[in-house]
Amino acid sequence: MAKFLGSKLKLCRRENFDLYLKSGIKDINLKCNIKKLPGQINLNKIRLSDYALQLREKQKVRRIYGILEKQFRNYYKKANRLKGSTSINLLQLLELRLDNIIYRMGFSSTRSEAKQLISHKLVLINNKIVNISSYQVLLNDCIKINNKFINQERIKFSIKMFNKRDKPNWLYIDHNILQGYLLRLPKRSDIYFNINEQLIIELYSK
Repeated sequence: MAKFLGSKLKLCRRENFDLYLKSGIKDINLKCNIKKLPGQINLNKIRLSDYALQLREKQKVRRIYGILEKQFRNYYKKANRLKGSTSINLLQLLELRLDNIIYRMGFSSTRSEAKQLISHKLVLINNKIVNISSYQVLLNDCIKINNKFINQERIKFSIKMFNKRDKPNWLYIDHNILQGYLLRLPKRSDIYFNINEQLIIELYSK
């Protein structure tokens, strides 16, 4: 899968938002002026059209989860086919991606690092190796880091950083054996970052 190889801080500045692409060891506001576009004037002086606002919100969410446009659009189509609110369905599908679950459980410090753990076959689902980041985790799935890698320093560091983040109460996590599972499906209130998912639905509904 293709990925962005440039500055993660520039992406955050482009979206005027912390996209959680860095480990969090240092406050992002100490690293850059997040309120200012790269090489441009202050965002507060720019008036965006409705379409531009919708587009920026879509780009923001897409970059938070590290997903390409085609895949993100497919998530929208699937969410639209499911019963209930399309916007909530979309967020649930994104939250239930294996790479996101690994990040939420604190086994990685970023979602991109979670993708690395998965592609390097460090992650087990129900005692079987799964190397697909987009795997949709189910309620009965047991997620575990392979015992061979349980003492990796980067995983220990990730757990340390996890203790500084909001804890997901919809997940059961045991950091002693690096294992966890879903207690329930995530609700909208469980997704702590400030996004307006309805703008994305409006964009794709056109």
